[in-house]
Amino acid sequence: MIKIVIHPGYGGFALSEAAYEFLGMKWDGYGFEHYRNSEHRADPRLVECVEKLGEAAGRDCKLKIVEIPDGVDWTIEEYDGSEWVAEKHRTWS
Repeated sequence: MIKIVIHPGYGGFALSEAAYEFLGMKWDGYGFEHYRNSEHRADPRLVECVEKLGEAAGRDCKLKIVEIPDGVDWTIEEYDGSEWVAEKHRTWS
């Protein structure tokens, strides 16, 4: 299984200053400069941070860990900041 960190509520993904400290990163003052890309949300360090800090890992948001089967080609999709994990597929318009 793959663990992926998302923000399932409205407002958007942001890490707290405590999460930056846990991850050994310099606080950017906002909390969303790192881990913006989908592929970084499965970073084992980020997952551990959310598991250990719980609600304190998010900045004005609650972060959630979603588990999906290995081998799934996935991405994070969102609407108004509310995120979910989706299997990648092809689209044309």
